[in-house]
Amino acid sequence: MDKEEFHAVLKLVSGEEIFSKVQPCEEEDKTILILDSPVTFENITIRQSGIQAVRINPWLKMTDDPVLVMNMDNVMTMTEVHDKNMINVYNRFLRDQNRINNRTDLSPNMGFLSSISDARIFLEKLYKSTNNPSEP
Repeated sequence: MDKEEFHAVLKLVSGEEIFSKVQPCEEEDKTILILDSPVTFENITIRQSGIQAVRINPWLKMTDDPVLVMNMDNVMTMTEVHDKNMINVYNRFLRDQNRINNRTDLSPNMGFLSSISDARIFLEKLYKSTNNPSEP
């Protein structure tokens, strides 16, 4: 049975630590993880002021697909994250990335603005009013 998606930090057997939205799935006799937009966090120091900051980078830099599948054999440990600040920073990073890449999150409220016949009538009226300004 599939479980709900949650935010988690994963420590991989390679030594990497990644942060991602995770959804575990049972596949035959093993568990796989579906990772949505995995990232790495890096502590940095700003030279001029000496202030410590965190830089977020996509975990895989050469792909545009935000969803990745990982075998649980590659994970040393995983812990669910409940820290609202960390989740907010991650979500802000994703929004900024989507804006840079011209992506928009889809929602059930998105859809057609009108039917084809309604759009045709509107466009015909618009065309006639621009070609003959005296008509309403």
